[in-house]
Amino acid sequence: MAKSIIHKAESRGFSNFGWLKSYHTFSFGGYYNPERIHFGVLRVLNDDEVAGGMGFDTHPHDNMEIVSIPLEGDLEHRDSMGNIAVIKNGDVQVMSAGSGITHSEYNKNKDSVVKFLQIWIFPNKRNVTPRYDQLTLNVEDRVNRFQQILSPNKDDEGVWIHQEAWFHLGKFDGNSEVSYQLKKDGNGIYIFVLNGKVSVDGIELDSRDGLGIWDVSQLSIKSISSSEILLMEVPMS
Repeated sequence: MAKSIIHKAESRGFSNFGWLKSYHTFSFGGYYNPERIHFGVLRVLNDDEVAGGMGFDTHPHDNMEIVSIPLEGDLEHRDSMGNIAVIKNGDVQVMSAGSGITHSEYNKNKDSVVKFLQIWIFPNKRNVTPRYDQLTLNVEDRVNRFQQILSPNKDDEGVWIHQEAWFHLGKFDGNSEVSYQLKKDGNGIYIFVLNGKVSVDGIELDSRDGLGIWDVSQLSIKSISSSEILLMEVPMS
């Protein structure tokens, strides 16, 4: 029988540093909730807003798959591998920190905010050679359907990571319905509603709500209003 856990938007942790406003679905930084450490290998889901011209100074990571999904504005990335890149809405960025990497992230624009999701996934291989990738997606391919944006496979749609995980984005009209078949037995799925109102197997979710479901092979998702949804299928152990 399917099991689930719901994280309402208003229950998330919140950090306000002036230049950075960040909502934390799972424990992060100064926010600690022993009941919200991770969902399977999904360790971090941060919903960030960075003021114009501001950002994260150079800092290290290792043995983590880090995915950034820009929602608004332009985010500039620089890292110790020599990559300099800007990502914007419609792009997806991935960094395999592996044996160790340093990077910085800044709002490229001084007169407007940048909003993005930062997601951390525990890898299934440790100390791999660090790597960086980004991809511009055709957002029309997610209208009233789920567009794959990440997988474990280099030759599949979207970017790839060192983990048996699949991410999809969908943008739906009101009163539309779609099903999702999980890719791998034993995986769970975390649904994050970017905006709108949806129902997942009868559980209603509003903007920025999260829902984790496991011991399930298929989901039925109904868009009650116009909505945008991120699905993250991940191993549970």
